[in-house]
Order: sequence, then C-alpha cells, then structure tokens
Amino acid sequence: MKCPFCDELEDKVVDSRMAKEGEVIRRRRECTSCRRRYTTYERVEEILPVVVKKDGRRESFDRGKILSGMKKACEKRPISTAAIEAAADRIEKRIQEMGESEIQSRVIGEEVMKELHQLDQVAYVRFASVYREFKDIDQFMDELKMLAQQRRDR
Repeated sequence: MKCPFCDELEDKVVDSRMAKEGEVIRRRRECTSCRRRYTTYERVEEILPVVVKKDGRRESFDRGKILSGMKKACEKRPISTAAIEAAADRIEKRIQEMGESEIQSRVIGEEVMKELHQLDQVAYVRFASVYREFKDIDQFMDELKMLAQQRRDR
C-alpha cells in the first residue's frame, strides 16, 4: 500500500477490524519510512453489472456516481454522510442481488429515488427534478402534490 504522506510502498499493518457488518476490513497501517499512520478499507470486489445508459452506451457500474448524486441532492440538509453511505450500500446490494450482467441506468435512478424518498423529501425532490428532467413548473408541482398526498396517507 502506498503511503499517502511520502509515497513509500512498504508499510506494516498495526491493527485490523471488521467494519460495516463484516463486509469491510478496516486496517491501520504504519509507513516504514516516515512512521506516519493511515487507515485503509478493504472490501470484496464483487461482480457488478454493466450500466446501459439512455443513449445505449455501456459503462461499468460506479458506486461513486450514486454517492455523488445523493450527496448533491442532500446538500445543506440534515443528513449525515453515514446515512448517505448506508443508502448507497443498500442500492449496490440490491443491484448485485438482481444477478444481471447488464442493468438499465433508469433502474439505478429509481433505486436512488426510493432511498432518497425515505431519507429526506427535499433531497428526493431535488434528485427527481434532475433525474426526471422536469420540463416546467407543472411537472415539479405534480411531484410535490404526490409527495404531499403520500404524507397525508400515512
């Protein structure tokens, strides 16, 4: 592992612990050159499907894109990074459980919408306005009315 401080390639593991319900291993490392410590996380590399975009292009699944979109939607909202990460983990897990070699990008978008709907309704509307490409205020208002109705029905 390359030291983030001095770029040395040699280090030693000082401590290892399981994290995220055993799905990740957290390792504390010490650089043999500069003696500074840093943390790394290891997870099993799972086979994820290829994402088929609206225009037909294909690209590798990227959890970072899900996180980025969710973080933008949750900006300036009282939502912890841990809650966003947990939601992204659930989305990734559901996608893996589908067992498909290819997945439409809209399926991922809908999964993100489900998570944001439960997490924060303002973040949900923010994401929906971009994801669903609202063309005018009427589409935006329809989405808000649907949210208000769901809230009353609870």
